[in-house]
Amino acid sequence: MFNTLKKTALVAGAAVAFAAGAPAQAELAGEIDIDGSSTVYPITQFVAETFHDLNKKVNITVGFSGTGGGMKKFAAGETDISCASRPIKAKEAAKLKEAGIEFIEVPVAYDGLSIVVNKNNTWAKSLTVDQLKKMFLASNKGKVKTWQDVDPSWPAIQIKMYIPGTDSGTFDYFKEVVVGKSEDAIRDDVSESEDDNVLVTGIKGDRGAIGFFGAAYYFANKDVLRAVPIVNKAGKAVTPAPDTIESGNYNPFSRPLFIYVKKSSLARPEVKAFVDFYLADAGDFSEEVGYVALPSKVYDRAKANVKKKKTGTQYLNAEGEKVEGPVTDVYK
Repeated sequence: MFNTLKKTALVAGAAVAFAAGAPAQAELAGEIDIDGSSTVYPITQFVAETFHDLNKKVNITVGFSGTGGGMKKFAAGETDISCASRPIKAKEAAKLKEAGIEFIEVPVAYDGLSIVVNKNNTWAKSLTVDQLKKMFLASNKGKVKTWQDVDPSWPAIQIKMYIPGTDSGTFDYFKEVVVGKSEDAIRDDVSESEDDNVLVTGIKGDRGAIGFFGAAYYFANKDVLRAVPIVNKAGKAVTPAPDTIESGNYNPFSRPLFIYVKKSSLARPEVKAFVDFYLADAGDFSEEVGYVALPSKVYDRAKANVKKKKTGTQYLNAEGEKVEGPVTDVYK
């Protein structure tokens, strides 16, 4: 996924940007453990590789057990940083509080959750959220089996669904958009995996397949998959792309991505240096792996929050209720 020449340039640029704002210090060494979202994995793995290129004695392990799975490991004290493709949930924040773990919330990029189909699917020119509900809701499991059941003009080819596992923040986000506040659920006759590459392989090999994952995996597999334009709130069919994600036109599937940093881990020089390095050039790192840079003012706020070790989430209010809105409004 990574372009070697561009990576070399990014390493050099990030080193300069990082060094400009970092105090002189002894050679770094140690271990950093990271887990969580498979969607945030590509950018965090890329940052880990570039950081290791400059700090050979710092070994960084990046896993992808899903946002929820990563939060469980975070609360169990197994990781220093947890990657998340959605803001932390109230029950997760409560588990961390119970475990005595304070955290700093850091947005790192924009993503556009991409709805993808097999390249040989020539009929689904676009999809509405209502059509996605038709396909994915558990209550429709026995009624919607083929593409023709979604739209009578489409062929009677069986729909095969490939989706992230239930521990995935991408699954949570999709469910939030498609199921909403109803008592329904996502149907269970689907193929699940926390590894998005497994989903890519499944969709690529089945003409009737449909699935979803982060934009980076779609951008990296555009030659073998097709992203279906989604009809947005203005009634326009929009494909995930850097400009449509940043502008918000690719709605309702545009979203910010996060890392959550354990405050006690941030006291270790290698972790502090890694997080500072991540934020020194997060916009370029994001774009290199297919995501979209956040506005510079958001990165400035994140840097300030890391510097003063501002703990907690800004996506839950004092009563533990979800705070919604653009990241530029919510994150201060």
